[in-house]
Amino acid sequence: MSRWAWAEVSASAIEHNVRALVRDVAPAALWAVVKANGYGHGAVLAARAAEAGGASGLYVALVQEGVELRAAGVTLPILVLSEQPADQVALGVQHGLQLTVYSEAQLQHIVDAGGRDHPVHLKIDTGMRRVGAAPVDAVRLARAIEDSPSARLAGVFTHLAMADEPDDPFTAAQLGRFHDVLDQLDAAGLRPPMVHAANSAGAIAHPEARHTMVRAGIAIYGISPGPGVDQLVARLALRPAMSLHARVSHVQRVAPGDRVSYGLRHTFATAATVATLPIGYADGVPRRLFAGGGEVLIGGRRRRIVGVVTMDQLMVDCGDDAVQVGDHAVLIGSQGDQTVTATEWADRLGTIGYEIVCGVSARMERRPV
Repeated sequence: MSRWAWAEVSASAIEHNVRALVRDVAPAALWAVVKANGYGHGAVLAARAAEAGGASGLYVALVQEGVELRAAGVTLPILVLSEQPADQVALGVQHGLQLTVYSEAQLQHIVDAGGRDHPVHLKIDTGMRRVGAAPVDAVRLARAIEDSPSARLAGVFTHLAMADEPDDPFTAAQLGRFHDVLDQLDAAGLRPPMVHAANSAGAIAHPEARHTMVRAGIAIYGISPGPGVDQLVARLALRPAMSLHARVSHVQRVAPGDRVSYGLRHTFATAATVATLPIGYADGVPRRLFAGGGEVLIGGRRRRIVGVVTMDQLMVDCGDDAVQVGDHAVLIGSQGDQTVTATEWADRLGTIGYEIVCGVSARMERRPV
């Protein structure tokens, strides 16, 4: 059974994007970030497409995400990007996932899990102030990892907070702190083979952040990390991998003065044809998109969303154009010579493209194209 609302995901677009990024960041290796169900695109599809495009490994946020990839037959190296609860650590060891460490407690969980020479990556907090070890603790933790028979220091990394704003000096300050840590590890004979700092924006805009490998996330799905790097992204000719579709489920004519949807917040100034689409905020279309001027494509033309988006449906103003039940609507993607992007939605809502694609809910069928 299929609904009259669905997402289409292009594996070939992801493969193309990864291949373009692999060329751009060489000789650094590229590992693809497929956490959060591949940023809403489908983790297994994204992982396989990334591997076909030349990715050397994968990143996830949760052990369970890595286990799901292993269950699907994905064999690339997988790193879990943050520390995990003790029971999850044991599951990660069991499934051969590389683990992140920034505390003695997490290292002890690996010991308790019965790991032997298990590859771990030491995360350093250079200013993001989210998670990670303080730079002053880097050598001590690295030595503890190497001294443990249960673990092996495979990598060291940090995360950049401002990479999508290339003119901001904070990235240089973070990289300076990270390079100091690398110098200390070198002096102690503890520098591991894998060193990574660059996310998508860092990989594209800050070549000095690439080190031995980069973490490419949003860019592999064809979405710019932010307006500050839009021009740099454009030269790579990345392709959006997801589009969002529906079919018109109801058509009605409204009179001047009629109001629509919850709260009756939209009043029609003139008579109009209103098309209802069977897709709403439970599917990932933000409720407030109507207030930001959100539009969808029907018949190759932009149509304004009218009234608040409801849980399962939304309405669009089609003016005096002929519209029929079953007509194809594109919410994100192209129709005719018009295109609506996830970034457009994000701009209208004061957010980022990441949130839009990650917000496409599990009840939306993902159709590979």
